[in-house]
This record gives sequence, C-alpha cells and structure tokens, in this order.
Amino acid sequence: MALVYLRELNTQTKFAIWKIEESADELLSKLQLDEIEQEKLRQLSKGKRTLHWLATRVLLRYLLQTHQYINCPSDSNGKPYLPDYPYKISLTHSFEYAGVMLSTQGECGMDLELVMDKVVRIKEKFLKAEELKFINPEHDILQLYACWCAKEAVYKLQGNKGVSFLEDMTIKPFNYKPQGVMLLELTKEGKTVTYEVYYEQFQNYMLGYAVE
Repeated sequence: MALVYLRELNTQTKFAIWKIEESADELLSKLQLDEIEQEKLRQLSKGKRTLHWLATRVLLRYLLQTHQYINCPSDSNGKPYLPDYPYKISLTHSFEYAGVMLSTQGECGMDLELVMDKVVRIKEKFLKAEELKFINPEHDILQLYACWCAKEAVYKLQGNKGVSFLEDMTIKPFNYKPQGVMLLELTKEGKTVTYEVYYEQFQNYMLGYAVE
C-alpha cells in the first residue's frame, strides 16, 4: 500500500489517498476487528468492495498514527464516526484508491471518482437545468465530475440519507479549472446552508472535499 497524496488543509483538517496494492489478507493482517466488523466483512462481496473497506481502515490507522484497535462504527444513516477520537471523519474509495479525511473543525466530506465519459449520460439526474447552463463543453466531463464529487462530499458531510443531489443541492456558477472551489447550497426543510467545496484533478480521478 503506497501513500500517494497527503494534504493538511489547516491545523484541524487533513486527508490522504492510498493506492491499494495488497491482497485482502495482507490488509487484514494490519488490523484488529471486533465481531461486528468481522461480520460486516463477511457480508461484503469478495473483490474490490472488500479491498476498499479494508484499505480505508488501514489508512485511518496511518493517519491516527496508532497500531491499536480503532473503533469506527456507522450511525443509523451509515455515516462513520470515531467515538474514541476528537475527529469527524469521511471515507471514500474508487477502483485502486482509498481515501480518508479527518477534521476537528467540524463535519467533513470527501469523494474520489474515476473520470469516465458515462457521466454525460446521467448529468440530468444530479444537476438542475440552471446548473447545466454553466457547464463548459470544452471540458464538460471534468466539470461534471467536479459537480458530482462536490454534491457527494456535502452529502457525506451532512450525513442524512434523505437528501437529493438533484432536488436539495444547487451549485452556483463557476469556471472550471484543474483545481478550484465552488459554492453549493443545501436546502432542506426550509433551511439553506452554503458550503465551500474544493475540487481538484488527481491523476485520472476527480476529488471533492468540504468541511463545516
């Protein structure tokens, strides 16, 4: 397993991305799992899902700088948390990479996606007509992925299952660059909160992240 990206946004927030090069058994040898986690692992289909789950836990151990057992359960919405540490947490994975974000600043969200042209076919499912208007056709695939990662990052940050990318989130117009920031409004139950969401190209992937 190789650390390919480590970034400290400030003294309170950092994230890391690892390339998964080990087998499931090799990753498992680096962890201690309780009975609930062992059962979770048994329920996962073999292959990438298992590798992703194990790799995020190994990376979490690296960021927390411990060889001890780390309790990382999920709440009723599936949002992971660390009851024994002061950090808020977000996990992500895509193909051969796994990512973890930690913050003492507030809730955080991180998403990593492999860039593929299929996103063009589903753009109306997660972007409103007003959002599609600012997509630049010169780099539409990259900008669409930046928007997807931004909404996924905020979805993970806010932690509630009943939030719609299309209906409840609106991205304000922005000019796409390989690395930048956008404003995203989340409106739920009559209340609107605006988030700054950062995005950047990472090799042939897109990364999005946000902190409260």
